[in-house]
Amino acid sequence: MNSRWCLLLFIAAGCGVAPPTPPAQTVAAPPPATQAAPAQAAPQPLRPSAPPPEAPAPLRPSAPPPKTAAAAPPKASPPAAPPKAAAAPALDLKTLEERLRATNAIGVMTKLSLKNQVDDLITRFRQYHAGHRPPGLADLRPAFELLLMKVLSLLQDSDRALAHDINASRDALWAVLADRDKLAQYQ
Repeated sequence: MNSRWCLLLFIAAGCGVAPPTPPAQTVAAPPPATQAAPAQAAPQPLRPSAPPPEAPAPLRPSAPPPKTAAAAPPKASPPAAPPKAAAAPALDLKTLEERLRATNAIGVMTKLSLKNQVDDLITRFRQYHAGHRPPGLADLRPAFELLLMKVLSLLQDSDRALAHDINASRDALWAVLADRDKLAQYQ
């Protein structure tokens, strides 16, 4: 009997079906001695019920029959997409400097601190372009991103338009700093 349960548990585990719970075994009371017992067959051991059969997989409909040209309704043209708004031009370094000076979102002392940090970063880029190593571009990119994140965090609540423009100009600003000729135009 135990080997049957093990087999059922093994089969059920492989099929993904929960194993059946063992049935409660009952002990039959012996027939009273006073009555004549009809000839009974020996009691059969209890067998667990077989797991329910799995439901058949749902049938997938086949591809619809091809439509003939006469039966096809005329297709309506899709509605025209609204014209996209022109993206704001990327900020250059001069415009960024002017807008940062004009904003009221940053205090005077913080502006001075940012100006010093920007000047230091530009000096490091100029050293890179002059051939001094380190720093390399791989070293300068994290410093650039960190400074931008600092500026964006200062502007995000009080001057959202400038913060958005700076974030949208991130790649253009990096391109100017990474190019020796473009950076030389910024004095």
